[in-house]
Amino acid sequence: MTTSAPNPLPYAGIRVVEFTHMVMGPTCGMVLGDLGAEVIKVEPLKGDNTRRLLGSGAGFFPLFNRNKKSLALDLHTPEGKEAVLKLIATADVVSENFKTETMQKLGLDYESLKKLNPRLIYVSHKGFLPGPYDHRTALDEVVQMMGGLAYMTGRPGDPLRAGSSVNDIMGGLFGAIGVMAALKARETTGLGQKVESALFENNVFLVAQHMMQFAVTGQPAAPMPERISSWGIYDVFSVKDGEQIFLAVVSDTQWDIFCKAFGFDDLKADPRLPSNNHRVRERAWLVPELRQRLAGRSAAELAEVFEREGLPFAPITRPHDLLEDPHLNATGGLAPITLPDGERAGQTAPTVLFPLTLDGQRPGVRLSPPRLGEHNAELLGALGYSEAQVAQLSGPG
Repeated sequence: MTTSAPNPLPYAGIRVVEFTHMVMGPTCGMVLGDLGAEVIKVEPLKGDNTRRLLGSGAGFFPLFNRNKKSLALDLHTPEGKEAVLKLIATADVVSENFKTETMQKLGLDYESLKKLNPRLIYVSHKGFLPGPYDHRTALDEVVQMMGGLAYMTGRPGDPLRAGSSVNDIMGGLFGAIGVMAALKARETTGLGQKVESALFENNVFLVAQHMMQFAVTGQPAAPMPERISSWGIYDVFSVKDGEQIFLAVVSDTQWDIFCKAFGFDDLKADPRLPSNNHRVRERAWLVPELRQRLAGRSAAELAEVFEREGLPFAPITRPHDLLEDPHLNATGGLAPITLPDGERAGQTAPTVLFPLTLDGQRPGVRLSPPRLGEHNAELLGALGYSEAQVAQLSGPG
């Protein structure tokens, strides 16, 4: 059962107006919304195209747009533009992840809006921070390829993107962190500022440990499948009935425990294996030997021993299996939302909550992902528009 974080949430009373789509910008708004902000998603009358994505994009809108309100307007009309400017005049934050020229043509760029509202914090989510690359069109794949992450994930000669939108999601997180810093600064200065977060720079931050390895040692980092591990045992093992399990033994104390638990007295006494560094050097024969010794045991049996002995292990889990994960369900890590679009519109589905606790509780779902224009009457009415004017601004139907 989902529990809400203690009230008030830390950003209750903060109003965010967002012009976002896909993942990066919506993630920023989701974070601020989960933490209590009123987040208003401004959409065209036809709706955010992300609502209609199929395949791997089908989860984007319902995941990253909870705890938000939807305001559908045609910003290319004088009336729609006037309404959104009235709304921004009441806002603390504007968030966007469109091309710079798109926001400029609409008069919704930072330089224009700060004249309207000097206290406004404006966060832009881009492909690159200002510089030689900022004219390029970026995607998560683009920056993973040019930023070293695909090289590190794949085998040599076979770059492979990570299996999640890591830069989009983390870029949105860093955008939210920037907003938090700017809100704190505004308490002192009374003024807003522009915050920028970018996919490429986020990706570089993710691979910074490998860059630093070279800076410190002069040795380039090898792709992860070909890396020289820092640990003697740190691998996926294929075991009984074709199952797989990840097993790790990362200290000399753990090696002693491991050998005792499985009766490997000969390995414990082997003069070639007295320390972790020695075991790293002997991996070429040691790991195949362990694979052979463990191959007849089931993954469940190995997991039981490793858990009992406090050794690191992990089952090889598919993402959809996590919907039934006992830990996530016992700790309130999943919560129901009502789906706003598609064939299952109106039905409930579990969503993953923000991965932290406040005073021992997870920030919960206050609002399911909104239906298109769901909050037009509420938001426009609060700005002084009549029912007839709301209907006109909301378009046909």
